[in-house]
Amino acid sequence: MSASTVLPFLAVSALVIMTPGPDTALTIRNVLLGGRRGGFFTALGVSAGQATWAMATAAGVAALLAASRPVFLAVKFAGAAYLLFLGATILWAALRPRGTARGTAVPRATTPLSARAAFRHGVISNLANPKMAVYFTAVLPQVVGTSRDSFPALAGFGIGFSLLTFAWLSLYSVAVAWAGAVLLRPRVRRALEATTGAVLIALGVRVAAEAR
Repeated sequence: MSASTVLPFLAVSALVIMTPGPDTALTIRNVLLGGRRGGFFTALGVSAGQATWAMATAAGVAALLAASRPVFLAVKFAGAAYLLFLGATILWAALRPRGTARGTAVPRATTPLSARAAFRHGVISNLANPKMAVYFTAVLPQVVGTSRDSFPALAGFGIGFSLLTFAWLSLYSVAVAWAGAVLLRPRVRRALEATTGAVLIALGVRVAAEAR
């Protein structure tokens, strides 16, 4: 494999990874709830989901999914439903009245996000996005080829993509956590949570609308 194929792959991968989407929004939200640790485990979950898509691509399963319209649409609708549910949950948590039973302005204590929950969110968010299957099946064979001996290379490039994603989302987590002194102020945090919820709902609606 020459630099003429690897470098374009890295450039395209960086562009895809750095473009904000559901995984980025989810990572930011989980940093707000679980700190830098929550962001790291969300990034790890997203990368695990991508690695699963990569292995499925190498094994030819992702190509079958992309070619089977009913199955592809089913996964797409499931992903849209998950985004809508998660977005609505976040938006409601941000907009609901807060305070004690007596109506004081003391904010309710929130349960810290566990590492397991953050990881699970990341995995589901990525596996529920069939566009990853389309991306891998469209790009990886162009770099590696489609011979019978291409499985290790396909899997290797796919794992490399997932590691790049983990690194980028981890940097996002560090940046958001670093700005935590400002972002964790009650009003700012609620505004960010509401925005994140609205973004996830909008993405869910878009995914559902594209499933035609």
